Amino acid sequence: MFKILNVLSIIIIMSVACSNNAGNGENNYPAPPSETSLIVNGSGQKSKGSEEYFTGNVEVEAIIPPNSSSHFSIAYVTFQPRARSAWHTHPAGQHLIVLEGIGLTQEEGKPIQEFRAGDVLYCPPNVKHWHGASPNSYMKHAAITGVSNGSGVTWMEKVTDEEYNDR
Repeated sequence: MFKILNVLSIIIIMSVACSNNAGNGENNYPAPPSETSLIVNGSGQKSKGSEEYFTGNVEVEAIIPPNSSSHFSIAYVTFQPRARSAWHTHPAGQHLIVLEGIGLTQEEGKPIQEFRAGDVLYCPPNVKHWHGASPNSYMKHAAITGVSNGSGVTWMEKVTDEEYNDR
């Protein structure tokens, strides 16, 4: 767990540094907290993953929204076995840190890859992909999603069973 927290800290620091240097002068984000804040495990805003964007049982726990100094959000996402996202892209990229279980991901036109607890997945900006749980294991990841022009994701069509099973 210490290794995962170190990786998370490095990614957050890198994301803040990149977002602070990429400004275009326009900023519609809320101000960041004025003091150190602690978010207690399990206290994020939990919701069921929308059936429009996910197949299967998915829980999304929103942890941190973007703000004027950190142009990214953080959420925990838990996929039950065989659950997955729809195809999508991220205009400012996304980092996934797998906390528990076994997951699958696929970039359009490439083979499906398996990833496990402790692995970190980087999804480059505007690259079409999906991710979710393996057929026999749930998967929970921390998603650090860059935000550009107020958007962190562009959703597309659902991943079919044939695409999911194409391994």
